[in-house]
Amino acid sequence: MAKETKMLKNNEAKKLSKPSTKSLKANETKKLSVSKTRAKKIKHSYNVKDAENALLLKLKDGDVVIEMHPDDAPNHVARIKELVRAGFYNGLKFHRVIDGFMAQTGCPYGNGTGGTGHKLKAEFNRNPHKRGTVSMARAMNPDSGDSQFFICFADCPWLDGQYTVWGEVTSGMEFVDLIKRGEGPNGAVYDPDEIISMSVIADL
Repeated sequence: MAKETKMLKNNEAKKLSKPSTKSLKANETKKLSVSKTRAKKIKHSYNVKDAENALLLKLKDGDVVIEMHPDDAPNHVARIKELVRAGFYNGLKFHRVIDGFMAQTGCPYGNGTGGTGHKLKAEFNRNPHKRGTVSMARAMNPDSGDSQFFICFADCPWLDGQYTVWGEVTSGMEFVDLIKRGEGPNGAVYDPDEIISMSVIADL
C-alpha cells in the first residue's frame, strides 16, 4: 500500500507544471523583487513608516531596523543611503563601543581614522540623543561628518545639538545591546563585532 501511494505521488508530481517564473530572464525577476506588492509586504513585515527611508542592519545576534529622519537631516540621510546601496558598510567593524554610552562604526580602516573623503555640513536638529538614537560621528570641526555613525545605548542629552541625529532604532535594540564592548583606550574594541550587512528596506 505504501509503495502504491509513493508511485501515485510521483505520477502527480510529473503532471505539475513548471513555476511561471522558471522561464523569466534575470532582469525580469529583479523587477518582481521590487514590485509595489513586494514593497507593501516589506513595509508591513518591518512595520516602518517609509521603506525608502528605513534601513535593515544585520548584526551577529539579529536584525535591527533604523528609521531615518529625511526632514531633519536630508543631506545625511541621502548620503547614508548612497553608501548603504554601494555596500560600503557591509563588513565594517564596531571599532569604538563604550558600555552605557554608544557603539560606533563606519570606518573603512576599522580604527576610527577613516571615511570616504566626502565631508558633510552639519545638520544639527532638535532630535534628542536617547536610547536607540543614530547620530553622525565627527571630529572637532562640526562639518567633518563623513561615514562614521554611532548608536546610543542610553540617553545622552549632553550630545544634543552637537551631533547630527539622522535616525532611530525602532526594532532590534536588544541586538544592539549585545555588540561587543571595548576595553581599550577611549572604548577601542579588540576583535570587534562587524556589520553583516546594511540595506535600504525598499530595496529588499
